[in-house]
Amino acid sequence: MASVTQSPVSFTGNLASKPSASDLLKSSSNSVCGVPLKALGRAQLGAKRRDFTISAKVRKVKKHEYPWPEDPDLNVKGGVLSHLSPFKPLKEKPKPVTLDFEKPLMDLQKKIVDVQKMANETGLDFSDQIISLENKYQQALKDLYTHLTPIQRVNIARHPNRPTFLDHVFNITEKFVELHGDRAGYDDPAVVTGLGTINGRSYMFMGHQKGRNTKENIQRNFGMPTPHGYRKALRMMYYADHHGFPIITFIDTPGAYADLKSEELGQGEAIAQNLRTMFGLKVPIVSIVMGEGGSGGALAIGCANKLLMLENAVFYVASPEACAAILWKSAKASPKAAEKLKITAKELCKLEVADGIIPEPLGGAHADSYWTSQQIKTAILESMDELVKMDTEQLLKHRAQKFRKLGGFQEGIPIDSKKKVNMKKKEEAIVASKTSEVELRDEVQKLKQQIQKAGKLSADHPEPGLKEMVEKLKREIDYEYEEAVKAVGLEDKIVMLREEVAKARNLKDQLTPALKEKIEQLNDEFNKNLPAAPNYPGLKYKLDMLKELSKAQNMSEKSTNTDKLKVEIDKRFKEVMDRPDLKQKIEAVKGEIAKSGVSEVVNLNQDLKEKFLKLSEELESEFKAILLSMGLQVYPRPVLEAKAKLDTLSEETDMIIEDVVNSSNLKDKIDLLKMEVANAGNTPDAESKSKIQALEAEIKQAVAEAISSAELKEKYEKLQAEILEATKSSVGSDGSLVKPNVEDDQSKHDGSPVEVNSSEANRSFV
Repeated sequence: MASVTQSPVSFTGNLASKPSASDLLKSSSNSVCGVPLKALGRAQLGAKRRDFTISAKVRKVKKHEYPWPEDPDLNVKGGVLSHLSPFKPLKEKPKPVTLDFEKPLMDLQKKIVDVQKMANETGLDFSDQIISLENKYQQALKDLYTHLTPIQRVNIARHPNRPTFLDHVFNITEKFVELHGDRAGYDDPAVVTGLGTINGRSYMFMGHQKGRNTKENIQRNFGMPTPHGYRKALRMMYYADHHGFPIITFIDTPGAYADLKSEELGQGEAIAQNLRTMFGLKVPIVSIVMGEGGSGGALAIGCANKLLMLENAVFYVASPEACAAILWKSAKASPKAAEKLKITAKELCKLEVADGIIPEPLGGAHADSYWTSQQIKTAILESMDELVKMDTEQLLKHRAQKFRKLGGFQEGIPIDSKKKVNMKKKEEAIVASKTSEVELRDEVQKLKQQIQKAGKLSADHPEPGLKEMVEKLKREIDYEYEEAVKAVGLEDKIVMLREEVAKARNLKDQLTPALKEKIEQLNDEFNKNLPAAPNYPGLKYKLDMLKELSKAQNMSEKSTNTDKLKVEIDKRFKEVMDRPDLKQKIEAVKGEIAKSGVSEVVNLNQDLKEKFLKLSEELESEFKAILLSMGLQVYPRPVLEAKAKLDTLSEETDMIIEDVVNSSNLKDKIDLLKMEVANAGNTPDAESKSKIQALEAEIKQAVAEAISSAELKEKYEKLQAEILEATKSSVGSDGSLVKPNVEDDQSKHDGSPVEVNSSEANRSFV
């Protein structure tokens, strides 16, 4: 605006004699063109109108360059519209700020500078030392910034040189126009809003703006908005919603400004209005936490469809210092508070408060602000591409659901072992048995038939429903045991003992001898009273069924392992037989045998027979090497045949012993022996000892008589002679027998016979 300066003024008429030069100078602030208002008033009230003239000289001065300069530079970064923003690059580079935990890095950096200085001064070559120190520095920097504690991330988020909202906006937008005012007479500099474009698409930007130095921080109120700032943001939200501009908000504030004036102007009401309005906006909203997000001051522009956080940003309801002052009465406990508050990006993503983490360079965002801005730009575009595909209803539902699911919990999740200390263990609910004994018997019988049928139809060894039935029986038995405990009146004792055991394990992680003795005594008492429980017959029947099915399951697993072993052996044998050198030898011997016209090996001539036997030995050597590499050992066939007969004899003997044990006379003696042992306890007296020994002798005598039958003796002696003969014999040339090396490969095979057929030689293996 041009300024008007006083210059000599000439008047004619009656007014010419009235004002003096001093009057003209003194009245410059309240006059028009140097004429005193008093004189003008008299002239208007005068009876006569006289003619006069006024002349003035106006001096031209320099115009103000805001909002537009006279000659805007078209090539300025950000385009011509950047001239509208008073946010200009700093004339002086900010001073580097070293955080406490970064001091070891500074020591390394100082060493690098000293070595470089020494190299420049002396002219010597220290390049190897400099490279070594730089590598060491980079490694230390990586180790430090990949294992930051929560309070260290808080300090990085508050770093004075951390890029601000406008730094990021000018880095990611092609054009940006800042919009001011809340249309109520105020413009809060702590909240900046404006329109910008990314890849040709227009967005409404708004965010907290901190200062880059002390002067700017005072101007921006350290990024703490007043109600005017939130009302300005609210106006821009309505504007974006009306015109269909997606909204991008940047959060970086310690919290809303909490002075008396802000409270008088309705700080809480302004934040509440923003919260309510953001949930009804029909455009996509993406929020970026680029520094610290403090309480409602951050949430007032953070109710978005997607909340993204920079790697070292924090988002909290109360600062660690405030939390520590409340809980531990000292701000020095802020590291502990920061850890407990779960305020870092990683923790908030686990809690589903944040939807993604934007990476930062090593050293924080201030180490490379442009690279960080480009990462933010990529994250914004990815989120917006996802959100613009939603219609209005889906968008509103998505935003509401994001916040509705916060703070949810789920019962039944295992508690961390550290949290279980000093906590009373919750008793697990016992599921009542819903299957009667008859129904259970029918299910087991049906399962047996299915297994038999499946075994006939398939060469594999299926176990349809076997595992499920075993698990079901285990649950049923657990329930029966619980019922038996209640029936014999030991429930309270067991509960008390469980608590003692839990307490001992929490304190020392081991049981004392006294506690072990208590457990043994209670176990003896339970076993003694168990036959008197009403559900004892059902429990015993279920235990027998579990034993039978478990045995079948083990056999099925062993059989499966055997089949796998067979397949592996066949595969390895086939690889040997397909080797070009062996294949050539086999074909040559086959051709010579075919030419000789002899069909049996024994009738071959001596030369051809030697070739055949040499090839057989070579193949057998290869096969043995394969079997030994698999942890198997080669034995003569007669040994294995004898072993099979021995297993059969053992099973027959076990059946005889089982029949004897299950006989009524011997069963009563065994029950009586158990009762005597239970009554005697750990320190039996002389009378109890003699009774126990007498019963043991009677039981042993009965079993010995049962297995000493003439038929069993005859079978045993015959088998003994066969084994003796087998051990003297050697491996025959027609086949090899194998059994697993239990020490080396116990998990692969159980020792049952395995028959392996190769394509060229048919051999049996165990």
